[in-house]
Amino acid sequence: MPDFDLIVIGGGPGGYVAAIRAAQLGMTVACVEKRATLGGTCLNIGCIPSKALLQSSEHFAEAQHAMAQHGVKIDGVSLDLPTMMTRKDKVVTANTSGVDYLFRKHKIERVTGAAAFAGPGTLLVDGKTALKAKSFIIATGSDSVPLNGVPVDEKTILSSTGALSLDAVPKHLVVVGGGYIGLEMGSVWGRLGAEVTVVEFLDRIVPNMDTETGSALHRVLQKQGFTFKLGTKVASAKNGTGGVTLALEPANGGDAQELKADAVLVSIGRRPYTEGLGLEKAGVVLDNKGRVIVDKHFATNVPGIYAIGDVIAGPMLAHKASEEGVACAEIIAGQHGQVNYDAIPAVIYTAPEVASVGKTEEELKAAGVSYKTGKFPFTANARARANADTEGFVKVLADAATDRVLGVHIIGQDAGTMIAECVVAMEFAASAEDIGRICHAHPTLNEAVKEAALAADGEAIHI
Repeated sequence: MPDFDLIVIGGGPGGYVAAIRAAQLGMTVACVEKRATLGGTCLNIGCIPSKALLQSSEHFAEAQHAMAQHGVKIDGVSLDLPTMMTRKDKVVTANTSGVDYLFRKHKIERVTGAAAFAGPGTLLVDGKTALKAKSFIIATGSDSVPLNGVPVDEKTILSSTGALSLDAVPKHLVVVGGGYIGLEMGSVWGRLGAEVTVVEFLDRIVPNMDTETGSALHRVLQKQGFTFKLGTKVASAKNGTGGVTLALEPANGGDAQELKADAVLVSIGRRPYTEGLGLEKAGVVLDNKGRVIVDKHFATNVPGIYAIGDVIAGPMLAHKASEEGVACAEIIAGQHGQVNYDAIPAVIYTAPEVASVGKTEEELKAAGVSYKTGKFPFTANARARANADTEGFVKVLADAATDRVLGVHIIGQDAGTMIAECVVAMEFAASAEDIGRICHAHPTLNEAVKEAALAADGEAIHI
């Protein structure tokens, strides 16, 4: 007899959520996680510690530069980096301990060690302990993509993990990669006093974002002191007594140049973590990017083995993995779990935040979809004025014929919270008029969403 109904490999936002949902549905569940703490990359060395530092560094920057306009005078502001880091660690511990509690509550067997398949129905932990189950979910997440010629030592050449634990503010931080992780960590250290240079291979930052919104973020970060070197690749990095010397080359060819830095953050993307899992012994097939191939029910080519999160196709987002974890557990239990991939939000936690859901204008144009656009700036929003945070706008994209909302893009204060309204609207196939006719409390930032929806038909009231 199998030891468990389900074994989940990986205790991150996809894995631990899948384990909890399966236990709620009456299954006997084990979760194998090689870290000493649950929560995966997100809770331990990703989403949660980075947001703690973003929050703390934003308070520091506000105390230095933004409070005087509110009549709050602060003299002699200084940074206590050890206290900031200690707070970050406490936040991480509180979250990982919370997952531990949930496992005990739902009677989920936690197994610490590295998992690898010995065959389709058997899992080895640390090469010795054999566990059997009726079903398995691969939820091992992803890892940082290395950059040839730039060896990470987590001292001066950093991955996102090392960037969360610096013991001093670098004078000059070079961020290799203009994606959301690099921009967020650059924001943390930039607010604390570092000069920040972003080197991006492409000709724009956040290339998957709506172009207009990405361009607005670029301008805002430049005003905050960021320097951008776009269309540039890093050929090599050399550590020396004076820091790191990077060799830069134009992406399209040309003369090389040197760039010196005290610290370098390599943040060029993430790759699925599938090595060492014994997938070949189980017979599980991968695609040419190393991702596990699954069908619409998260099933691999091997009966009883499923996969979710960063190890399968789709955006590498913690909340996407969690939704897949719930859906996969329900499918295994004989229910009809599903994920609407057209209504998954994405957020960049810079200041201002950037949030989006659905299609970009570029995607709609490429697909030949006829659409209309409604925009509303925060400069015309009463609450944004009261908050002294008027940077940015809301953009609503709707089908020209049916008025159905196809995408929403926000850059502004609390954009990550505001986008939830738009996700709900898209989940229920709302039209722009539907959003525009919903009564929004005044004064709130979300009134900008209402106005942008009205603007799609030229009916915005306050502009």
